[in-house]
Amino acid sequence: MAEQRERRGRPAAGGAVSSPPPVEGPEEAAGRACRCITSLTGHPAEGVSAVGRSEDGWHVEVDVLEVPRIPDTTSLLATYEVELDRDGELLRYRRVRRYRRGAADD
Repeated sequence: MAEQRERRGRPAAGGAVSSPPPVEGPEEAAGRACRCITSLTGHPAEGVSAVGRSEDGWHVEVDVLEVPRIPDTTSLLATYEVELDRDGELLRYRRVRRYRRGAADD
């Protein structure tokens, strides 16, 4: 990852800073969103419940384990809405739902 950051900051031929390659597909967008949320919140991503293209890039919903408990069915999870630009850079995120594992959706 440090190598990627280093490469981004280096000027390309002609003195311009090169931009990262665009996200190739939903799998890559989901992976980047999970890494961003894990890094920012300090909580492990459990999975992705939605991913789709938006005008500016990607919209991903990431499910995160916020409070692990025993038994596991009482653990608290949260769903974060993550927006990435076309290059996979984080534009914004927010928690949209918090729930107990195993609880049925309304």
